[in-house]
Amino acid sequence: MRKVPLLFFFKVPLDWLMLVFSGIFVYWLRFFLLKDFFPVVFEIKFIDYFLIIFSASFIWLGLFALSGLYRTRRLHFSQEVLKVFLVCTIGILLVLLTSFFRRELIPSRFIIVSVWFFSIFFVCLGRLIIHYFQNLRFSQGKDLEPIVVIGKTDIGEKLVKLLKENPNLGYKVIDYLSSEKELQEKWRHRAREISQIIQADPSFEFNELRKIIDFCVDNQIIFQYIPNLFRLSTSKINLNFLSGIPVMEFVETSLVGWNRFLKDIFDFIAASILVVLLSPVFLVVPLIIKLDSPGPAFVRLERIGERGKVFKLWKFRSMIKDAHKLKEKLAKFNERKGPLFKMKNDPRITRVVKILRRTSIDELPQLFNVLRGEMSLIGPRPHEPNEVARYQIWHKRLLNIKPGITGLAQISGRSDLSFDEEARLDIYYLQNWSFILDLEILIKTIPAVLRPAP
Repeated sequence: MRKVPLLFFFKVPLDWLMLVFSGIFVYWLRFFLLKDFFPVVFEIKFIDYFLIIFSASFIWLGLFALSGLYRTRRLHFSQEVLKVFLVCTIGILLVLLTSFFRRELIPSRFIIVSVWFFSIFFVCLGRLIIHYFQNLRFSQGKDLEPIVVIGKTDIGEKLVKLLKENPNLGYKVIDYLSSEKELQEKWRHRAREISQIIQADPSFEFNELRKIIDFCVDNQIIFQYIPNLFRLSTSKINLNFLSGIPVMEFVETSLVGWNRFLKDIFDFIAASILVVLLSPVFLVVPLIIKLDSPGPAFVRLERIGERGKVFKLWKFRSMIKDAHKLKEKLAKFNERKGPLFKMKNDPRITRVVKILRRTSIDELPQLFNVLRGEMSLIGPRPHEPNEVARYQIWHKRLLNIKPGITGLAQISGRSDLSFDEEARLDIYYLQNWSFILDLEILIKTIPAVLRPAP
């Protein structure tokens, strides 16, 4: 059974305090701080206003609960931000609907918009405080969830190493086993000490896997497993009829039809906004590049996009002139398995732009590729034609959707992903796409970009 961290129980009262405080803050902002700049036309007594905020805060807590913000399963901070944003938006829409029928309820549109914004801000601030202190307790070895990993595989070793090196994830590996038999021998009489079991060997026979699951059910232990992503199949099968003959269609992704259309619209609007907001970057960075080394500030590189279509990818130039001619000579220094080339201290990279690359600023011109419809904000990274030519069959699933500026691999927190690992993450994305997943990836991309690459 999952262990609930102590600070989890502070979420409800802290959320309530932050909601009420955001309402009081907006009242002070409108009727005290800004009243000399924007004359008050409709005034509401504080006691009447407070009663509205007090009552609405309990409704919003109910919406928080319905959205899963109080489940014992741990959520990443970015997931909480997304849920808070959606719930607060729904909550304020309910207030607007109510005020439509009762005009006297909230007479100021400024108050409504401000309460929406600051409720999101202060609730997220409260959640951030809880995360900070929870991570502090985790680093001290407190509140950690005891788990057992079964499966002596490369994936199992990486998982154990990851959990040991990152206590902020909230887990403590108390044993690393190779089989169900070893589990029974060592933990049969101490099963209550285990909170979760993670099966990290996808090649286990069904009977052995069944015994592990029975062990978990018998002792009320949470069971998780790592699937064999090499054997990923399509996530959906559609049954159609052609003149009465049943025909099954294997669907690689739900990004078709209206989903595809809406994602394209979202990409265009978001990319347009980002280009405007980042316009100072597009003015300053080219000057830095030109001062650092001779050559153009922008480069257009040949890449393979959706369904094998060739397009020109825009980037800030980060390499010396004729860098592509040196690639063959440097091939022997490739540090990455698979079709892609990666070299930690690539001599082709210019001095100043090496800094820009660490924060992915050199990738920003790809926003123009998004506006041209050649790329998406989120998706698999596009690769060179000679790299795509070396794809294995299962890699070519990556070509079912538009390539993206960011994706699951980029927010994984690891800089040493092999090409196969990166491909598996991207295949998972295209098979499980949703707008919620897109928003989550976008939110997680911000700290991933701000955290310089090693």
